[in-house]
Amino acid sequence: MDTTATDGGAVDGSRGPGTEAYHPAIFDLQELSIAYEDIPVLRQVDLRIEPGEKVVLIGPSGAGKTTLLRHLQELGGTDCSVIHQDYALVPQLSAFHNVYAGRLDLNTMWRNLVTLLRPGPSELSAVRPILQALDMEDKLHDRVQSLSGGQQQRVAVGRAIYRDSEILLGDEPVSAIDPHQAGRVLDLIRGSAATVVLAMHDVELALDHFPRVVALRDGQIFFDMPSEHVDAEALRLLYRSESQE
Repeated sequence: MDTTATDGGAVDGSRGPGTEAYHPAIFDLQELSIAYEDIPVLRQVDLRIEPGEKVVLIGPSGAGKTTLLRHLQELGGTDCSVIHQDYALVPQLSAFHNVYAGRLDLNTMWRNLVTLLRPGPSELSAVRPILQALDMEDKLHDRVQSLSGGQQQRVAVGRAIYRDSEILLGDEPVSAIDPHQAGRVLDLIRGSAATVVLAMHDVELALDHFPRVVALRDGQIFFDMPSEHVDAEALRLLYRSESQE
């Protein structure tokens, strides 16, 4: 599959007026366009995200949210924690080991091998509170393949939180979690990293938990505004079908 991307984006946002007070951006995308096999997916996207922002991406299926998140992940590199839409867990391993995997690249190979065979008190005490906050402490040693979809998703969330990065990106991170638990999980996600960018299909949850909303439609930014300014008409236009245009 051929992928082409053009943009003037930077992860440090070093551009700025010469003498004016200017705060570097975490992400600074300018005229980003991405195509797969000559099919445009993102078109002329301008997006600036400042340190400490909590941003949610919304929009119809196929609007480009996942592609945009992947591009941000490429820019952020190891500075990012990521919650994948498909969870990306190892089903044969326990919930503990899957959460611990969030820092595999930060530890020595020897330490990782020892922890795989016999987790030590320090590793268990680091992971346990995260799973406890996610109501998963009783599943600490259970294999992921024995867990429900919602429980697996919470393990994926726990892994990203355990990595303890400055930036957290998530693609539909609460889609399989019960509605009464999803809000609390979103609060945990928001509090786990300085800068958070999530893609979500549940608009009500998104508006309730994120101060900035970036809406995509047909590979372009449809609107970018504070959540309190998003009204029913804006959402109707965003999600209207082609037959309604």
